[in-house]
Amino acid sequence: MKQIVAIIKPYLVEKVLEALEHAPLEECGIREVKGYGRQKSYLDAYRGSEYSMAFLPKVELTFWVDDLRVDEIVRTIVEIARTGRQGDGKIFVLPAEGAY
Repeated sequence: MKQIVAIIKPYLVEKVLEALEHAPLEECGIREVKGYGRQKSYLDAYRGSEYSMAFLPKVELTFWVDDLRVDEIVRTIVEIARTGRQGDGKIFVLPAEGAY
């Protein structure tokens, strides 16, 4: 079993979850986070408001999946969540020893 952690833009969460609706996920967790990466600190408009972009609003999706389905799930997340612009986020795949 693997744990997939995807940190993506908030407005793409619904699309990703819809795309994974029928995927064989063992469990899914969602939380709001703030990200800081290559974009460093600049001002930008986010949903009509100006923000200091030192920390961008993001959503962290955590999935636990069977080893054989990891590539399929990651590929789906990338297809939906990649905009090609800076700040798209990251996807991490970690080993999960077990769930109780």
